[in-house]
Amino acid sequence: MTNTTHINTETHALAAYEQHGALKPFTFNRRQLRDKDVAVRILYAGVCHTDIHNIKNEANRPFSYPLVPGHEIMGEVTAVGPAVTTVSVGDAVLIGVQVDSCRRCERCKEHLEVYCPEFGSTYGTKDRIDGTQNHGGFSTMYVADEYFVFKMPNGMDASRVAPLMCAGATVYSPLRQYGIGPGKTVGVLGIGGLGHLAVKYARAMGAHVVAFTTSPNKIEEIKKLGAHEVVLSKDAAQMQARVGTIDLMIDTVSSSYPVDPYMWTVKFDGVYCSVGAGARLDVDPLVLMLGRRKLTSSAGAGSDEIREMLEFSAKHAVYPEVELIKPDYLNTALERLEKNDVRFRFVMDLRKGISPERQNGSRQL
Repeated sequence: MTNTTHINTETHALAAYEQHGALKPFTFNRRQLRDKDVAVRILYAGVCHTDIHNIKNEANRPFSYPLVPGHEIMGEVTAVGPAVTTVSVGDAVLIGVQVDSCRRCERCKEHLEVYCPEFGSTYGTKDRIDGTQNHGGFSTMYVADEYFVFKMPNGMDASRVAPLMCAGATVYSPLRQYGIGPGKTVGVLGIGGLGHLAVKYARAMGAHVVAFTTSPNKIEEIKKLGAHEVVLSKDAAQMQARVGTIDLMIDTVSSSYPVDPYMWTVKFDGVYCSVGAGARLDVDPLVLMLGRRKLTSSAGAGSDEIREMLEFSAKHAVYPEVELIKPDYLNTALERLEKNDVRFRFVMDLRKGISPERQNGSRQL
């Protein structure tokens, strides 16, 4: 039998009341604390392009509205259930894209919970115990099982760390999976919210980093992020010079485009890893066959890898480049994000909470 710890769970949030709707104030109550639950006052919330996909419900998932997005959460523990052992009141903590899993399957036993068939998302999915829909981090409070609440390493920048829980984990995991380190060459395609972190992590791991861009005016900026080389992908000579030189290509692009020119840059037995979900890939099988190249993907990170990623980030000072925004700017930020008008991640400052009054912006997403 699960006990409950009674606390004030009133939560102010920004929610989409309908598919494609602008985000508006929404007040609801989080669940009361179960034995192993942690209550978190949210201080910062990252804004991810996936939030736009979900507000629009482009994947036709069984969402219920109002829908509160947000899956990159940094906050402070305000209360814990009686069986919680990993965090204490006052701790700085982080919550990412996942708040539940079965804990029984092979993936869960391997601490790869992100691949669990009973994956419980931070928002949009239903709680396995009471059947209510999870609401996300564009809110003042979150309640989650301690298993998916991660202590923030000492000394980290609280205002910049939240996006590591999605964007950071998404690119860190394949870099580790495929043994990136000194002597390896990593290509990064799409220098946006995910891609700029892939550049930083690969550089910190000791790899030679080659960034691919279509924009000549971004070259110096990309080099400042840590890329050793920047290839203009519209320049045929530059692309030809890179054929067969990349051990691992991290593709963060979330729109459809011809993949073959970039696939040719991968070495024999090399890996092309697409993490920019959102569109279909256009690939000629011949480019795979002729180099025994591997086309794969990655869905974020499991619990052990997240802890490792956070410690690595703290040690090497790997953070996203962020633009801090207030809650009343969120709709405008989402509009800018759709246009890729951000360098490189928005983070919403929630330290003063969310006003229940109407927020600025009435556009349709």
